[in-house]
Amino acid sequence: MLFGAAYYAEYQPYERLEEDIRLMVRAGVNCVRVGESTWGTWEPRDGHFEFDWMQRILDALHQANIKVILGTPTYAIPAWLHRKHPEIMAQGPHGHQVRYGARQNMDLSHPAYRFYCERAIRAIVGHFANHPAIIGYQIDNETGVRPLYNLGVFQSFVDYLKDKYGSVDRLNEVWGLTYWSHRLGDWADLWTPDDNTNPGYDLDWRRFQSSLTTDFLRWQANIVRELKRPDQFITHCFVGSHGTGYRDRYDVSQLLDIPADNPYHSTQDGLALPAADHAAWMLPEWSKEWGVYALYLRGDLARSGKGTNYLVTEVNAMAVGGHDTNFPAYDGQWRLAAYAFISRGANAISYWHWHTLHYGTENYWGGILNHDLGPNRCYRELSRLGNELKQHGDLLTDLEVGADVAFLYSEDSRYALEFQPCLKVPNSASPDRASYQRIFNTFYRSFFDARAQISVVHPPQDWERYPTLVAPALYVADDALLERLVHYADDGGHLVITFRTGYVDQYCRARWEKAPGPLRRAVGATYNEFSNLVLPLGLRAAEGAPDLPAEARAEAWADGLELEGATALAYYDHPHFGRFPAITTHSFGRGRVTYVGTLPNPALGKTLASWVLRQSGIVPLGEGLPESVRCTTARATDGKQLWFWSNWSFSPQTVPNLPIGGTELFTQARLRTGQALEMEPWGVRIVVAG
Repeated sequence: MLFGAAYYAEYQPYERLEEDIRLMVRAGVNCVRVGESTWGTWEPRDGHFEFDWMQRILDALHQANIKVILGTPTYAIPAWLHRKHPEIMAQGPHGHQVRYGARQNMDLSHPAYRFYCERAIRAIVGHFANHPAIIGYQIDNETGVRPLYNLGVFQSFVDYLKDKYGSVDRLNEVWGLTYWSHRLGDWADLWTPDDNTNPGYDLDWRRFQSSLTTDFLRWQANIVRELKRPDQFITHCFVGSHGTGYRDRYDVSQLLDIPADNPYHSTQDGLALPAADHAAWMLPEWSKEWGVYALYLRGDLARSGKGTNYLVTEVNAMAVGGHDTNFPAYDGQWRLAAYAFISRGANAISYWHWHTLHYGTENYWGGILNHDLGPNRCYRELSRLGNELKQHGDLLTDLEVGADVAFLYSEDSRYALEFQPCLKVPNSASPDRASYQRIFNTFYRSFFDARAQISVVHPPQDWERYPTLVAPALYVADDALLERLVHYADDGGHLVITFRTGYVDQYCRARWEKAPGPLRRAVGATYNEFSNLVLPLGLRAAEGAPDLPAEARAEAWADGLELEGATALAYYDHPHFGRFPAITTHSFGRGRVTYVGTLPNPALGKTLASWVLRQSGIVPLGEGLPESVRCTTARATDGKQLWFWSNWSFSPQTVPNLPIGGTELFTQARLRTGQALEMEPWGVRIVVAG
């Protein structure tokens, strides 16, 4: 298990390398990430590289037995490169020229930018590849944050369309360009995307932008692979949760030896169970997710791209977000969050960053050490964690994560629902550009609240082995993918689908068969109208269906479902919408399809998910325990089964009746089946079965 932080000795206000390393060793740090942010230090002048500053750092770390992940510094260009080659800067829509002064502000595909990138990568990796401290390389950093509107990029987009569709006649057909007289007579007629209104165009534009990111990272990976030692790995850090808007997690993960993620999360009351609503105000403005479920979602998404273990390269130290978002964790929360990620397959826990910066835009993004650079509450708790991982890290590495429910993720649907959102921002007339994320997260939280263990999967992957598959808002899908869902249910799986699933084809054209299109026979219901909901609607259980909690509500959306063999589970309690089922289920082949025509509130979502788990024969872990106590399982490489018990509250809790016997990892106490397990506030206990 790797444990440490991003470390920037070059940012320190005075010489303290020896002191930093002393504190790291005391804290159990065994790995740091270096070098990815300082191209201007590596190459202070055009073609003049300096290595002595990093040589000194690497030598000192190696002497202390601290491993190193070396980053390629290509995401933040030096000022001299911008001055000499302003043409490499990114452009936004309407000719807006992105200016120098931030980061990730260049055209990734520009030949001049690529030339200087390659020269720097070859110089740095070539110089240090044989250094014994370096175990791997991070290529670039959180790539894919902006669409590129440069003229050369647009011309490449035209070439992309030519290769994909072959002729303008085919493009006219699939994009429906007869509408508004947009038909093309020649490829030269294609307009730039600045004011585009066509959804088919927009979907291909976003796919193309993601392909630019994939191509750039593939190009970097190939260069590094040529230079590195065979025992060194290549990684790349994804932005936590749904990630950047112009990068496909699945595609990029295939380029890497092991993916990495930066899963920043809420803290303080934002990690309490039951969830505290006011915690939403404790987030930085760019974060839309809070709660314990979001922390597990980020771990499951991190694992999803390659279907393997992953590295956490950045996560909360003292504070996250900036000068107005200062919410350091409560005692125990740093450790609790780390073990949550480990329980979901993390092979590294690394914090951003070792020390809090004294200058620059991120000078209040708190590191392990604050501005005074001395040990503090965060350092002490992470030292406990680091020394635990030093003792038990081998057992906790390369875990095979337990999961009974799979969630099918669709980048295409995310792109399309950002362009044409189906939902409105709550309490607003504005469209919710995060409609896909909101629907996906709502259903993930529902199953998390029902104590399911979850894996996130992508269409090319193998998801047929899971007893339950949830496909939230699978808006964009070709017939082959929808037929695969039908076969999944026919072969015995429990398929849960939601409103908007299968509504448009792979070209973003609304299907001309009655919804839900190819899924109709498996769903056993259909609809030809739907409505946004301004206010939540109450629900009533259908006759013979399980009871609903009084606080169950349907939110944001209602499909006008008509039964065609399915059984209604719940109806809207409303003088108009009451004629329509809100949720249906249908026995199909050897399996079942449950259709949810609305966005459930937490009470409805948990009730529905619990019912689905029972129908699928899945026994939730920790059912009947206090809400703050959760359990997940994983299998170690030696075959041992690990049970992770966690308490997300200030109150001590007790697991009164352990379902398994074994050894508690941290105390080495022997536990019998049926024995009680005591949980400290914000505490974690790991039971090794056997």
